[in-house]
Amino acid sequence: MSEIPALVQNILEEFIRLVNDRLPNTLEGVYIQGSIALGAYVENSSDIDFIAITNRRLNEADAIILSDIHSKIANQFKNPEMDGVYIIKEDLGRLDLGNENYLNYNNGKMSYRADFDPIIWWILKTKGLRIFGQALHPFKYDIQSNHLVFYVHDNMNSYWTDRIQQMEKSSEELSNFPAKDIDTEIEWSVLGLLRQFYTLKEQDVISKMGAGEYALLHLPVEWHPIIKEAINIRKGGREKIFTSDKKRIDTTIRFSKYIIHYCNQIQQ
Repeated sequence: MSEIPALVQNILEEFIRLVNDRLPNTLEGVYIQGSIALGAYVENSSDIDFIAITNRRLNEADAIILSDIHSKIANQFKNPEMDGVYIIKEDLGRLDLGNENYLNYNNGKMSYRADFDPIIWWILKTKGLRIFGQALHPFKYDIQSNHLVFYVHDNMNSYWTDRIQQMEKSSEELSNFPAKDIDTEIEWSVLGLLRQFYTLKEQDVISKMGAGEYALLHLPVEWHPIIKEAINIRKGGREKIFTSDKKRIDTTIRFSKYIIHYCNQIQQ
């Protein structure tokens, strides 16, 4: 089982205390998925990906209270950020909630959504961590590797394809962005696509860092510099691999198009 960093544990304990104080007898469980559950927590980079189970569907008044709680947490602990959802037990494993909405906290904002993806449930079921409430193993929901493959393949040919096309159209403009913004774009694109590559090859889920290391063992040497660049960014390293921002942006675009094409070939 993955170890929970002390700072993350402190944040979650304060979060649970505040919720129980402001919304008593409502919280049934808090569980962790994402990079922490995958054993790939990176300080100052990873989020706390949580799933909170409540004993009833939450309303607008609850959302205001929870938004205030998250603001207090964010002011007290600058990093890592919390990112998660509030559901009832019956929502576990569901991919389509129909007309039902659930509260979602992301990037400092509370909103309503009505969908889940298989990645969340797969990580929770296979590697999830219990922070508060009932143990995970009694929860029964059906999530299979074919759900992962179908979702990832569709995501790669919709979200990722559109995203890379937009990058290509605005590559000249992007090359003039601050280096930090370019770093974010490279890390998100390269390691995000490599997580998809890993899932299609192994029918499992891996962290961004793990996906990069896996790719160095399974993809042509031609692409190793941009993969290493993304890994270095994720680690917060400063090793200089490319001679210009334009070159690393262009390489990111070429690599992204290559990996999408490659993954579509292995799925045929």
